[in-house]
Amino acid sequence: MVMNFNRKIILENGQEYYGYAFGAAGDKVLEIVFNTSMVGYQEILSDPSYTDQAVVMTYPLIGNYGMAEDDYESAQPGIGALIVREYNNEPSNFRSVATLDSVMKKYGIAGIQGVDTRRLNRAIRDFGSCRALVTKAAMPLEEGLRIVKESQLPADAVSRVSCKSLWVSHAEQERFHVVAIDCGMKQNIVRSLNRRGCKVIVMPWNTSAEEIKALHPDGIFISNGPGDPTDVPQTIETIRQLLGTVPLFGICLGHQIISLAYGAKTYKLKFGHRGSNHPVKNLDTGKIEITSQNHSYAVDKNSLARTPLAITHVNLLDHTIEGVICEKDRVFSVQYHPESAPGPQDSGYLFDRFIWLMEKEGKRHA
Repeated sequence: MVMNFNRKIILENGQEYYGYAFGAAGDKVLEIVFNTSMVGYQEILSDPSYTDQAVVMTYPLIGNYGMAEDDYESAQPGIGALIVREYNNEPSNFRSVATLDSVMKKYGIAGIQGVDTRRLNRAIRDFGSCRALVTKAAMPLEEGLRIVKESQLPADAVSRVSCKSLWVSHAEQERFHVVAIDCGMKQNIVRSLNRRGCKVIVMPWNTSAEEIKALHPDGIFISNGPGDPTDVPQTIETIRQLLGTVPLFGICLGHQIISLAYGAKTYKLKFGHRGSNHPVKNLDTGKIEITSQNHSYAVDKNSLARTPLAITHVNLLDHTIEGVICEKDRVFSVQYHPESAPGPQDSGYLFDRFIWLMEKEGKRHA
C-alpha cells in the first residue's frame, strides 16, 4: 500500500505520513502547523506569516475554487508546504485565473495530498508544533530523521519577507498619513486603512524611529509577520522610542512587539492559533468576536503587571491575551487579524478606533 505513494512527511518524533505530490518538488525541513479554516486557502498560501512553515489544512477539500488575482496577501508567498486530504485541480469559480497546483509550482511551494490529515492534526495538537521533513516516499526513516535533527529553522524570516524600500499606497480621499512598519504585512491591512482615508507609507522592518518621525505621521501601524518576536530587537527598540508620540496600532506580531517594547514577555504556544473561528472576548463590551488568527507566540499575562498596558481581549479557548492598550500613550494592539480576508469581519471596528485616535490629535493631511 505504501509503495503507491510518492511523497511523505517525517516528523521529528519519528512518525511518518504518506501521500501524493502536487505543487513543487524538492525536500524541505519546515515547522509543521495546522489551520482550521474552511475557506481562504489562497490567503493562507500568500500570508507572509507562514514563511518556513508546512501548513496542514483540517478542512478536507482544498483547491475547489481556484486562485483569483485580487485575493493574494503578498506578491511573493513564503509558505514552505501545504498538506491536504483531498486536492481538487478542476476549480469552479468565475474569478479563478489559475489552479492552486500551478501557483504552488510557480513559487516553489511543496504540496502533499491524500494524507490522513485527521491523524496528523491530532499528533500536532497532542505533541505540539515540530520540525518535519517533506520528502519522497522512498526516503529511509533513519536518514530522514538525521536530516531533521541536523537542520535548524532560520530566525531571519521577517527580514526576508519585509519590503526592501519605502512604498506608498494612496487612498481616494486622504485624511490621514499613516506609517506602516512591514514585518510581513498582509495586503488587506493596507486596503483596510486606504478605505478609511489613510495614505499608507510602508517601510521596512528595521526602519529607525528617526526616519519615521521625519515623515510626521498622524499614526503608526506595526504589522503581522512570521516567527519569534524576539528575533527583531531593532523593531522593538524603534517602537520603544516611538511610544507616546502619535497613536500606535499593532496586529499579531505587531501586538507582540508593542508588548515587548513596554517590557512584557512572550512565549511560544504548544501548537499556536491558526484558523478563522477563534472566539475572543472584548472585556470592555463583553461581546464575543469570532476572529482569524495565525501565530505561534503569545504575550505572557503575568509580565504585563509590570507595564502600563491593560488587557482588553482574551481568547475563550485557552485564556491567552488577545489585546492590550495604553490609553495614556494612545497605543493598542490585538493578537488576531481584524482585516481578515475572506472573513470573519467581526473586528473591523479596531481600524475605526485607530482613526478615532488620530482624529483626536486634530491633524489632517491633504
